[in-house]
Amino acid sequence: MQYLESEFLENKVTDILWLVGILLFGFLFRRFLAENFSKILYRFIRHDSIPIRTFVAMLGQPVRLLITLIFIYIASSFIHFPSSWHLPAKEVFGFKMILMKSFEGIFIFSIAWILVRITKFIALIFKERAALTPSKLDDQFIPFFRDLVVVGISILTIFSILGIVFQVDVVALLTGLGIGGLAIALAARETLENLFASFTLFLDLPFMVGDNIQLDKVSGDVEYIGFRSTRIRTGDGSMISIPNRLLTAQALENLTQRQFRRAKYTVKLASDTSVEALHKIVNEINQLVNSQELIYKPDPGVTRFGGFGENSLDILVSYNIATHDGNIFNKIKEEINYQIMEIIKKNEIKFAHPIFKPFAE
Repeated sequence: MQYLESEFLENKVTDILWLVGILLFGFLFRRFLAENFSKILYRFIRHDSIPIRTFVAMLGQPVRLLITLIFIYIASSFIHFPSSWHLPAKEVFGFKMILMKSFEGIFIFSIAWILVRITKFIALIFKERAALTPSKLDDQFIPFFRDLVVVGISILTIFSILGIVFQVDVVALLTGLGIGGLAIALAARETLENLFASFTLFLDLPFMVGDNIQLDKVSGDVEYIGFRSTRIRTGDGSMISIPNRLLTAQALENLTQRQFRRAKYTVKLASDTSVEALHKIVNEINQLVNSQELIYKPDPGVTRFGGFGENSLDILVSYNIATHDGNIFNKIKEEINYQIMEIIKKNEIKFAHPIFKPFAE
């Protein structure tokens, strides 16, 4: 007992043992405490389609950090720095001040981290609900507003650290930015342009998540619309990020909103083909095209004797397929081409060279 009353570095051994015991207890049981805290919090925002383990896993790291800081704070109250070290008071710049302000900053950060994870979990809930609706609009808005809230929490955290930890007058700081704020805005011009462009995309809705778009030489499916850029998955599986300002500044084609896709080309027959055979082939190709189920009925297209080539008689074949899907379009076009070849062969007519003269689709 006498040993417990002795001192080490001007602190009683009893207090040092309390320090070690509390830190050891916190280290051993922080995972258990974090899981139970997360389970209690889950009761307030639970959702049947998202299991509790998902919420516990998302909050695991930030809650463990917060619990660790709490145990460090409690344990540190039992001891003090030796006066023989002549450390400046915590109100004066020095080791104590740096230690205290670092602790306060990390504490605020841990709370913000928890809020961010809760925000992302709530976004998961709304995403599950949005998946049940036929509209794609809510699927697009949820990630955007999730990121908006996360950015808001991040900005609030920075101002909180400045105001609480460093005792900065945040209101005066924002008011006094003046020319400095203008310089920052100019330096971040492209970032601000992308931010404003993202709002334009959400208000104007030229496309939505899942649409197939084409911009210049880039074509693919929209997978995500963010603050700075939009991610597009191309046909070869690549992911391309395009700054939002480019999406609003250039001509953009939304292929998903097409009512049809057009095929147009010339079939070149031998120049000695008779008028009767030519007329018959034109009619049979026209019937073939119109018999297809996915032909766009309001404007099915035409098949005509287009004119005279240098060494050929040209049949113009033009039709519209009621789909925006390139794979379906190419499949139907291929089937029609095969059947056109069979018609030519059945009528014992020869192709000229070259056989086809393609047009831009």
